[in-house]
Amino acid sequence: MLHFSRRQFVLAAATTVVGGTVHASTDPAWPARPIRLVVPFPPGGGSDTLTRQVAAKLTAQRGWNIVVDNRPGAGGNLGLDFVAQSKSDGYTLGMGQTANLAINPTLYSKLPFDATADFTPIALVASQPLVFIVRAESPLTSLEQLLAAARARPSLVTMASAGNGTAGHLSGESLASEAKVRFLHVPYKGFGQAMNDLLGGQVEFLATSPQSCISQLRSGKVRALAVTSGKRMTIFPDVPTTAESGYPAVDGADWKVLLGPADLPPDIARQLHAEMQTMLAAPDMVARLASEGAVPMPSSQESTRAFILREQKRWGAVVRHSGAKAN
Repeated sequence: MLHFSRRQFVLAAATTVVGGTVHASTDPAWPARPIRLVVPFPPGGGSDTLTRQVAAKLTAQRGWNIVVDNRPGAGGNLGLDFVAQSKSDGYTLGMGQTANLAINPTLYSKLPFDATADFTPIALVASQPLVFIVRAESPLTSLEQLLAAARARPSLVTMASAGNGTAGHLSGESLASEAKVRFLHVPYKGFGQAMNDLLGGQVEFLATSPQSCISQLRSGKVRALAVTSGKRMTIFPDVPTTAESGYPAVDGADWKVLLGPADLPPDIARQLHAEMQTMLAAPDMVARLASEGAVPMPSSQESTRAFILREQKRWGAVVRHSGAKAN
């Protein structure tokens, strides 16, 4: 008689969904009540913004009642743990991302959940590079000037982030490692507080997603020094990349993925996946994402899981190389 671990069961379930064969039956009336969509970060940041866009689009697309629930804390760990501990009935979903699924498993000595076994990946959503920004009044006008300041004042140039383990945090640590400098990392409980202190001059630069800071960039309140991508962003053609600035290894992206608890019924997962693919192909959604520097990530459930595993390996290496640790 064969015995399967929980992880093997989830992998088998994901493969079943991709193959189109359903071996589990759920209530045909699903969803018969509101669906909770957990954002593991405070309102106002990139994760929150994208999640609300997804919720609104699915509501318009299918008439579902989707309630966005912000549950911040511990670099996104608290919100995802809530999802992992929820009943696998399709009424609690979560918006995972680079930080809590790919970075935190290495950054933290212990997590309250298993980032691989405790979730059912449903669909990748979107991805965008990170951007290093300073306030408009800052004397720093280039990435090299920022690094020169860090060399002149070791461990005194303050780098803000939306929290320990975020893609912004690790992109900054990756830059410091490649340039052989040290920043003083100042983690905040979300993007809003970090941006307020950047604008107030309490910190010198912030590493974040373009989606989070696009309004401040367009209004001229902040200045972008570089983006962590191989080529310049269409919406910010004058901002150089880390590659052309001499640091091609600093190539991080902040991605989002819709997921549910482990053992999510395959037919519910399949329906959610199909609706996400329809949404990501919609011209208005593609245009909206592009206007914020993001690109949709259409995928199968199988390729979604494989992508997460690759990113865990890649970001794990970045964490170990940088020496970053979460307190």
